[in-house]
Amino acid sequence: MVIISKVLRFGRKKLHTIVSRDKIKPSSPTPFHSKTYNLSLLDQIAVNSYMPIVAIYPSTNAYQSPREKTLELKNSLSKVLTHYYPFAGKMKKMGPTFVDCNDEGVEFIEACNTSSLSDFLQESVHEDLDQLFPDDRIWFKRRIKSSSDDENTSNESPFSVQVNHFACGGIAVATSLRHRIGDGSSSLNFRVDVTSHSRDVTSPIINPHFITYQPTTVKLPKSDPYIPPKKVVSKSFVFSNAKIKDLQAKVASMTMETRNPIVNPTQFEVSSWLLHKCVASAATKRISGNDTKTSVIVPLNLRNKLKEPLPTTSIGNLFYSLIFPLSNNHGDVMPDEFISQLRREKFKFKNIRLETTLGTVADRGGI
Repeated sequence: MVIISKVLRFGRKKLHTIVSRDKIKPSSPTPFHSKTYNLSLLDQIAVNSYMPIVAIYPSTNAYQSPREKTLELKNSLSKVLTHYYPFAGKMKKMGPTFVDCNDEGVEFIEACNTSSLSDFLQESVHEDLDQLFPDDRIWFKRRIKSSSDDENTSNESPFSVQVNHFACGGIAVATSLRHRIGDGSSSLNFRVDVTSHSRDVTSPIINPHFITYQPTTVKLPKSDPYIPPKKVVSKSFVFSNAKIKDLQAKVASMTMETRNPIVNPTQFEVSSWLLHKCVASAATKRISGNDTKTSVIVPLNLRNKLKEPLPTTSIGNLFYSLIFPLSNNHGDVMPDEFISQLRREKFKFKNIRLETTLGTVADRGGI
């Protein structure tokens, strides 16, 4: 493992104080024939953003100190990066077509918080979670920018990590992945490998499945660049298993006498319907006298939907955003209408070919 370390200390106290920055490189060099990783068409037209994921771990007696815990994570990260070599490379900030797998490494940041993990989770507002992530790489944000950072030519790491230590011994491990190198499944597979190997160095690493793409000469359709809204409100909702099961039973009962009875509704279906119902109802009350147009966007994992299914460990943007309007534009959308329409949209992607999806996406100009 190669670590390039630079210690930083700040006098002004924040919720999280950054104490170090490291570069974690793959434990073995990337072979010459894998130095260039071409991005697929789906990757290239993905929204230029970051995907943030945070995992929270309460304090345990397994480690004597935070340093011991961090060192184990760094070693695991270095080992797994050998298999996920594009994550440790460099790619252009704007309009990349490939990743230069130069083993430069991923940024590894450590931060400390003087409060306990439980106090932080109970007392902080949702925006406080932003500080858990490396350099504020959350969706379309990026806090740190150098003076020579030209948007068209600058290169940056596709993946970064921040480990947040709390006074009680608990930690929060936050990661940000450039969306143009992979989707949520890609990021989660990587995290599972790092976590498993950190707990048990003898555990086998899930070999990621990289699809070989030739350099594309496809001329992408011109479209206005996506401009994120100036203000986005994020909320967290916790549903207990018991409440979810009650909701599933209620939805099945409510739809029993309808034209589209919903048999065995999934947890995702019932929770999505409930959230949409609440949001649409609130919007209708806020804009009284006007029809409130509502649509639903659902990311669909294509790995197991294709005619020739891909391994679940496939790396890249292998999803499609289902976007469908609801015929009922008020807050009283019934579960049979919502879930039936969701299932119909998902069924359209059963046993299709990847080439068909690429063509559809190219015509639409994005995913």
